[in-house]
Amino acid sequence: MENNHKHFKIYKPFKMLSQFSSNAAKEQRKHFLSELGNFPEGIMPIGRLDEKSEGLLLLTTDGKLSDHVNQSGIEKEYYALVDGAISAEAIQQLCNGVEIGFNGKKYITKPCKVFKLQALPNLPERSKKIRDARHGPTTWISVTLTEGKFRQVRKMTSAVNCPTLRLVRVRVGKILLEDMPVGSVFPIDNLKEIL
Repeated sequence: MENNHKHFKIYKPFKMLSQFSSNAAKEQRKHFLSELGNFPEGIMPIGRLDEKSEGLLLLTTDGKLSDHVNQSGIEKEYYALVDGAISAEAIQQLCNGVEIGFNGKKYITKPCKVFKLQALPNLPERSKKIRDARHGPTTWISVTLTEGKFRQVRKMTSAVNCPTLRLVRVRVGKILLEDMPVGSVFPIDNLKEIL
């Protein structure tokens, strides 16, 4: 039955993998989503956030819905703290599309929305310290993509010489991270209606 599927939104912590377990020997000491609570059988993340990224991750027991979100060009917004005082020119380059490496091939990113945040975002402190202002300026930017290549935002900001120091996904479609605490889990009634 369609309606028996369960959906959740979580705040994925920094240094946690976007999976529930791993048989890989080198990953046995890592942290997994299963640490955040008891989830129903068949649960899967919709898309991924790499280990060093944090923020909004959607979970569902509906594989078709997961495929739909990953392939439909639904907007995903990230706040990235980048190294340096990013220039208007660099922001324009990011908006237009930059060349990144992906699976050993060159790839030009699709046009996207990027702008400088005027105020510091209201995010929880990160467990691991990020370098401070004594090492030079940093800038928070918003990046909204309709695609999601592996480590795409990080590769994009590096392409304009402003490496990402912290990356937080704050929105998928109409679903917002809002002021969720790190590691928290909220059930969502009908994911289809709000994506």
